[in-house]
Order: sequence, then structure tokens, then C-alpha cells
Amino acid sequence: MCHTNITREDALTERLFQGTIHTLELFGVYLGKRLGLYRSLAERGAQTPLELAESAGIAVRYAREWLEQQAVADFLVVDTLVGDADARRYTLPEAHRGVLAEDGHAAHVAPFAEMLVGIAGALPRVVDAYRSGEGVDYTHYGSDFRVGQAGINRPAFSTDLAGPWLAALPDIEARLRTSTSARVADVGCGEGWSTIALARAYPDAEVIGYDLDTPSIEAARRNAAEAGVDVAFVCGDAAELTSDRPFDLILLLEALHDMSRPTEALRALRGVLASDGALLVADERVAKAFVAPGDEVERMMYGWSVSHCLPVAMADTPTAAIGTAIRPEIVERCARDAGFAGARVLPIDNDLFRFYRLDHAA
Repeated sequence: MCHTNITREDALTERLFQGTIHTLELFGVYLGKRLGLYRSLAERGAQTPLELAESAGIAVRYAREWLEQQAVADFLVVDTLVGDADARRYTLPEAHRGVLAEDGHAAHVAPFAEMLVGIAGALPRVVDAYRSGEGVDYTHYGSDFRVGQAGINRPAFSTDLAGPWLAALPDIEARLRTSTSARVADVGCGEGWSTIALARAYPDAEVIGYDLDTPSIEAARRNAAEAGVDVAFVCGDAAELTSDRPFDLILLLEALHDMSRPTEALRALRGVLASDGALLVADERVAKAFVAPGDEVERMMYGWSVSHCLPVAMADTPTAAIGTAIRPEIVERCARDAGFAGARVLPIDNDLFRFYRLDHAA
């Protein structure tokens, strides 16, 4: 009997080899998404390289190479492997449409490719930051990262936020549903998909989206206009947020760990939160304590952290420099230091996010 002895060196070599393949395939996904190639295939059906080139406005030689690569990767289906290469027809399978072509679909993970391309463009600055101890401003990650981050969160924000997430805050949800004077602040709203979802679900509530990034706010306003939703967006720092009337609900969705001064931001938010209101924090569902090796979620979160989240948080000084691995004890400490009663973990089932409710101290 022959036994295969796979060493740890062999295993790591194979892992990096596979990682290279997957990364290159994500670059192909990036091209398909940014050039509208998946959308064309979804809307028009099977196409030859020439037809895709004409429908998407790209060069035919590039169309053929991309279609072949996508078929080799098993993202697309090709009708034949023989004959004239330019006559082959390629189809986006129904099972792949949501993943690759439908922005609001629950399985739409194609924006990961845009996020990774954004990080790749900033990596030389990240290398310099590691040496200097400084940070990398969010703007250096460019529109690719911004659009990708908004796109990856859009499905959950559009479907789950006003559903199971707010259902875990029944008193607040009832107020939003029944009161004509309820107010919501969506802090760190990005391109506005969470703000838009809330305004749609609770049309009688006043919903305002806040973000420090000007291009994000501009995109949020465009998205709201296209969606036909009347909602306000304000460009500003959470640590400096003021309001003439208190908010019944404040949202901080996947934003706390990116903040250079999270405690100061939470303290400012507490100052504009109604005494019987709540602050809902959603952040990464990492392990409760450091563990190595980690599971896939832990590995992914640390991957974002070393290349993006920590460098961005360190771009301002002083900084708490939390990074993406924001554990419950960190959220609890920040909440108490900001004057809240604590950070209660909510029973919301989600693979990537952990949810906390912050209330005024008694």
C-alpha cells in the first residue's frame, strides 16, 4: 500500500498556489463587473465574443479572452469546445446570476473583487506605513474599494436591516413603525444603502445618513435619488455630531472598528441619543478571544485588517488602532468608557456580523 506523505511545506505551497488562482479569478470577476459583462450576459443571454464586444463596448479580442477564462473557471458555460473560437456562445448560468450580476441578490459577493483591487492599489502606501508607523488615508484605496464595500453590504442592508436586525430591538422598531416623530441617524452610512432601506421601511420616520467620506455621501445622494427615496445625507465626523432633537435610533454598521477614536465617537452619539433610545452596533463576528489557527471568518477579517482597516484607523492620531478583529470585550469597554450602560450582544443570527445594543446608563 502506498501512503502519501504530505508535509506542512507541501500543504502551504499548495495553499498559496490555489490562492494565486483564486486571486487571478477575482481579477476576472472585477473586469466582468466593472465593464458590465455579466450584466450584458444576464440581460441578453448567450453571446459570442463579437456580440459581447458590441453589447458591452469592448474590443472583441479582449471579449474572447475573458469569455474563455470565465468558462475555464466554470463561471460561464460554453456551447462547444470545437470549431471556430469566435463562433462559440457563452452563457451565464441561472445559478450564477445572483452571485455575479444582480446587485441586490443575497448571494451577490462579486464586490469582493472590487474591494481587493482597491486594496492592491494602496499596498505600496501600506508598505510605507508599516515602516513609518503612520497610517494610510481611506481615500488612497480609491473608488474601487468604496464601491465594493458598499456593494458587498447592500443585500443585507436592503433586506435584513428592517427585518430580523431591528426585530431584535422591538421597542425601537415599534416606535419607528407607529410614531410620526421618530428620528434615526445612520452613522458611517457609506453609499447609503442602509439609510435608504430604513427610509423605505419607515416612511414616517426622519432618517439621516452621516459619513466622513465626501465621495460616499455624493454616491448616497445619487442612489437615493435613483431609488426615489427622500432622505438626507450629511458629510461629517461622528465625534462631532450634534442635533437639535435627539435620535430614537442610531446605527453604527461595520464602522466602529475603523474609527481612530471610537470612544469619543460613541460619547458624541450618546449625547444626541434619546434617553429611551438605542444605539445599534453591527461589527465583525470574530472569535471572542484570539485563536490560531483561526477559522475562515477569522482569517478573512485579519486579511482586511493588515491591508486596510488598521492602516486606515492609524491615519489619524491619536488612534485606538483597533483593526478588524474587534472582539466583544473591546466594544463593551468602548461603550462603558463613553458613558453607556454597556454593550449587550443581541440574538441575531449572522455569519459575519455580531450585533450590540447600547443604552444610556441608568
